[in-house]
Amino acid sequence: MKKVLSLIEWIEAFDNYEFAENHVDTQCKAGWYDWFCKDDSLANKTKSLGKKVKQLAKSKKIDCACTYVFFKNNCACVNTGTALYDSFSFCDIESGDVLYWITPRSAHTGEAEVCQSPNFGETAASGKWKDIKNFFEV
Repeated sequence: MKKVLSLIEWIEAFDNYEFAENHVDTQCKAGWYDWFCKDDSLANKTKSLGKKVKQLAKSKKIDCACTYVFFKNNCACVNTGTALYDSFSFCDIESGDVLYWITPRSAHTGEAEVCQSPNFGETAASGKWKDIKNFFEV
């Protein structure tokens, strides 16, 4: 398994602008796993999503020492008007299991959403970003 940064390490690197460069290698180190957008848009996405990661990392539901984050730019594959949308997942470092999947704005619903293990087929919270923060009690 590739070395992943704990959320503690990731936030430190983010705050030190280590993910600011627009190179694919840098953005993969930031946690980008898969994307359909242009490579040169990843750094801006990391900057925007990184702020949201930091907000949620304050939650008691997240153990920042034992959790890592990865990012995905999703393709809705349906005619929604917004075919691409971003998400990030908090995962357990030891097992690699996804604990939470979060999107600030789904192309399917137009809302922010969070799903949690083991019920990824069900939305645990949705609405505006503040509703997601409330779910995490941040």
